Amino acid sequence: MDVNNDQSKWKRTCSKFFIFPQRYVFGLMGFFAIFNAYTMRTCLSVVITQLVVPRNYSKETLERQFVCPILEMRNRQFLPGGEFEWSQELQGYILSSFYVGYLLTHIPGGILAQQFGGKWILIFGILSTACFTLATPWCTVNFEAYGLICLRILMGLGEGTTFPALSCLIAQWVPMTERSLIGALVLGGGQVGAIVGNTISGFVLKHFRWELVFYIFGSVALLWCILFALLCYSDPASHPFIKKEEKDYLLAEMGSIARRHDLPPTPWGSIFSTCSIYALICSQIGHDWGFYIIATDLPKYLNDVIQMPIEKNGFYSSLPFGVMWICSVFSGFLSDVIIKNGAVNITTIRKFNTLLSGLGSSVFVILASYAGCHRFLVLTSFTIGMGLMGPYFAGMKLTPIDMSRNYCGIIMAISNGFGCFTGIIAPSTVGLMTPNTTMREWRLVFWIAFFILVASGIIFAIWATGERQEWDEPDKVQK
Repeated sequence: MDVNNDQSKWKRTCSKFFIFPQRYVFGLMGFFAIFNAYTMRTCLSVVITQLVVPRNYSKETLERQFVCPILEMRNRQFLPGGEFEWSQELQGYILSSFYVGYLLTHIPGGILAQQFGGKWILIFGILSTACFTLATPWCTVNFEAYGLICLRILMGLGEGTTFPALSCLIAQWVPMTERSLIGALVLGGGQVGAIVGNTISGFVLKHFRWELVFYIFGSVALLWCILFALLCYSDPASHPFIKKEEKDYLLAEMGSIARRHDLPPTPWGSIFSTCSIYALICSQIGHDWGFYIIATDLPKYLNDVIQMPIEKNGFYSSLPFGVMWICSVFSGFLSDVIIKNGAVNITTIRKFNTLLSGLGSSVFVILASYAGCHRFLVLTSFTIGMGLMGPYFAGMKLTPIDMSRNYCGIIMAISNGFGCFTGIIAPSTVGLMTPNTTMREWRLVFWIAFFILVASGIIFAIWATGERQEWDEPDKVQK
């Protein structure tokens, strides 16, 4: 009996059921990886509004419109009404604690993904986050704020591996001419995750107990882990069911379809002596500051200042992320078309997308802060502003993969890791700057975001590059 022949026939038979190209299957599953990561990460931002004791504003505060009047008296039942007496400062620490752990595992995640492949590192990140998400209600009830802070740090430790692992997978699976679209689709999964996380959280909080939010998102993430383990592989060469036509195409486009096992040590000196690395870091910090302010604190702003009822809060705070995702995918598609036609080079398209995102989003965030209690103008400005942040994902977010195919996990870990500092600092800063949760206090928060977004976009436009670096070639690595 010829065992090898039987196995080959079995693989050919199974590959017939894999109708779609495997790089698209990976793109879809990668999208849902970030989607799950963000539903679990951001849902607390909505839930926390219902965990804390209601805030009572003085008559003067309401009359002078430091906060907005409630839409309808019957909606008072949907304003915060929890049992925990957590100050604004403590809430800021709770929301930022996730990023303490998130920061610590970026570079280890990138190194492990390079050594062992991105598949299992990514699964580990999502699986551990799912387990801690499921444990959140028990931890909150029994240990309150400080127990929740510790649990969120542990969640961050697991999820810190996801972006470096996905960067390695994108580099192995996606050719340059398709990278903007598939990369924007995968890395933009966070926007859809924020949409679903905020919307479902608002619905569940209105009709059911708050604990159910964490049980739903944790369970969905566990299901993803099972499917990803069955369907996806670290590189095309190790995929047992990929069609020969796709292998040949990827080999022609990328020159290699196997993950390298003979890479020299990471060229840390060359990496940190590259000017464009620092431009990338600055842009990452700017993007993350603006994004985390909105992702983490928009539900609180709509709840505390605009006084939006909880069932509307979840929906309206998700709208900006929906537009952002649409813009990220569209800009990715358009960038691929431009690159294929040779109209401009990769560096130019990455710089344009990044600068447009920084300048455009910052302007509309400021306009939202001056829209007062005109709820339609507030929501419209936030939505347009976040929409204009979408091209970041066809801009600086893909630059680590452009610069280095072999060490992109490390480059992503470095840039994303520095960005994590904003995840720690931004929510805590908001908590410290808004002790009375008034419109004036929040306006200063948005002005700071404006200057950080503009400055980081300009720095990237001047010094960044999308070209592959010399030190990425193994035979040119400086030892």
